[in-house]
Amino acid sequence: MKIYTKAGDLGKTSLIGGTRVPKSHIRIESYGTVDELNSFIGLVSDLVSDADVKVILKEVQDRLFTVGSSLACDPDKEPALKIPDLKEEDIVFLEAKIDDMNAVLVPMKSFILPVGHQAISTTHIARCVCRRAERWCVNLQEEDLFVEPMVIKYLNRLSDYLFVLARYIGHLNGVEDQPWKPRV
Repeated sequence: MKIYTKAGDLGKTSLIGGTRVPKSHIRIESYGTVDELNSFIGLVSDLVSDADVKVILKEVQDRLFTVGSSLACDPDKEPALKIPDLKEEDIVFLEAKIDDMNAVLVPMKSFILPVGHQAISTTHIARCVCRRAERWCVNLQEEDLFVEPMVIKYLNRLSDYLFVLARYIGHLNGVEDQPWKPRV
């Protein structure tokens, strides 16, 4: 099987279900950004040494494939297809991990800079890409194009998780938060 099909050479691609859309379609932007996020999560996993964090990030990557599948599907044809779904327990899982990490972190007293260690900075990049993916999904919703509400909720919670994870990685590596000190 060849990786190239030449079917997209004229700037169109197919959604799951066969519907052809321009590659600039906001649905393509949404799942393309989720794919980018998944790649950054992989990079974060490669940069951390904590085995528990790696296991959680692998779970997150699996959920992001679920999110991408949902977004890549033609909503009019989705009921006939077998696309995996997110569940409320996926949200609860992230919230529990956030709470676990926050329990060992010093409370924040100011905004913090995304610096201090390559894994910290990369996790903040992943958080920003996650927020962009969330914005694309909200854009879909605002354009009256179907997006599973659980997708937006999951991306929202995942960005919170990634913020706390960046701080937790600092904790694991003995790197203190770098507070933002605005000029006055």
